[in-house]
Amino acid sequence: MTDLYIDADACPVKAEAERVATRHGVRMFVVSNGGIRPSANPLVESVFVADGPDVADMWIAERAGTGDVVVTGDIPLAAKCVAAGALVLRHNGEGLTAANIGNVLATRDLMADLRSADPFRQGGGKAFSKADRSRFLDALDLALRRAKALPGGRSAPT
Repeated sequence: MTDLYIDADACPVKAEAERVATRHGVRMFVVSNGGIRPSANPLVESVFVADGPDVADMWIAERAGTGDVVVTGDIPLAAKCVAAGALVLRHNGEGLTAANIGNVLATRDLMADLRSADPFRQGGGKAFSKADRSRFLDALDLALRRAKALPGGRSAPT
């Protein structure tokens, strides 16, 4: 059966993911260190892991595989999930795949090096827009349909 894993800390699309998962009849795991209100939806399970670096990421990486979908902004977690065969989306709907994860990891590392070399560098990423949210909804719907249809995946009838 296809599962949807949400790396929930700082995730701006939890509610949207829940709507899409419910429409597809897919179990959704919302994984965080806490501070997130559990959903009353029977398809949504809140998983609260211990505080610590990457504990939520490890929980997801140990479980996600072929036929699953993972939503995360964490690039190292995305790389592990892609390697395990899961379909991975960023919050803006961008798909992370075996074909692009290497470049995304390299860019992440380069930007970390640039930030550490210039401690006065200010600013962050661009603001999350309505267009990002819309792209995410479309991408998640497509990813769930693909995951459920994967041969060797854990598909179930809808």
